[in-house]
Amino acid sequence: MSFSRKSLTAAVLVGALALTACSSDDPEIDETESVTLDYSTYNPLSLVVKEAGWLEEELDGEVEWVYSAGSNRANEHLRIEAIDVGSTAGSAALLARASGTEIQTISVLGDVEWTALVVPQNSDVESVADLEGRTVAATHGTDPYFFLAQALEEAGLTVEDITIDNLQHGDGYTALDNDSVDAWAGLDPVMAEYEEDTEFLYRNADFNTYSVLNATESFLEESPDVAQTVVETYERARQWALEHPEETAQLLADQAEIDLESAKTIIEQRSGFDISPVPGEEQAKVLSNLAPTYVSSGVVDDQQSVDEALDTLFAPEFAEEAESAE
Repeated sequence: MSFSRKSLTAAVLVGALALTACSSDDPEIDETESVTLDYSTYNPLSLVVKEAGWLEEELDGEVEWVYSAGSNRANEHLRIEAIDVGSTAGSAALLARASGTEIQTISVLGDVEWTALVVPQNSDVESVADLEGRTVAATHGTDPYFFLAQALEEAGLTVEDITIDNLQHGDGYTALDNDSVDAWAGLDPVMAEYEEDTEFLYRNADFNTYSVLNATESFLEESPDVAQTVVETYERARQWALEHPEETAQLLADQAEIDLESAKTIIEQRSGFDISPVPGEEQAKVLSNLAPTYVSSGVVDDQQSVDEALDTLFAPEFAEEAESAE
């Protein structure tokens, strides 16, 4: 079933009425408080929340939205406090904290498989080991970059053995398409959109590090009730997306300007919405396994900085309360 933008918005709102969510009459919420958060096509739940207007209802309209083109952009927005809440990969959140940005992960949005190594059709690159001496497009500070670094290590190589062209995700595909690079560390939705025109060189779901929601520590300290509302609203969107995959795919297709079938692949096969929102042991395990790669790839100076960041990264209480309220 397809929807126009107007009918889709109505569908989101109507469907949402059936879900349990925090009430706009909640006396704990100070309706004069505001929040600035990001939205992105790599985070379909942000599109649901933004399109539905649920936060505007809960906070009396005091909501501002900022677009993030990648986890690196979201981290930069958080670092300069241009946003209070931003969505990134788990790897990017850990990198930000290890690099001195005072953020914490407040919710897990999906057990995603949103990145892979991609080559042109009929490429002579047939394995990750074949990338030695080649040029690969990857966005520094994002899951695709760390996916690439882990894949290289598994193949007995390092990032020093290749040339990395640091391009934003969409530009990475353009470089691949015009033969400026030999491979691309791809990211959905761009990767899914051009799947028929490319080939997967390497996939590994275990090298993806979850889609997470982060907030600045200053925001969490100053506006914990608003932060709780944001997490509960995201949980509302996650439940809605699970119940309405076709409508969620249509929304992603509209916002990302990709075809509906590609959007369905992302929503139904790669988003992993059926997951607890509470950051904890599973996410820590994945990030702990990745931690040595931060040092070996040169993005963090020492292992201690990564370990200390991981020990203090999660603020699970917000998602725990949201989950218990369902």
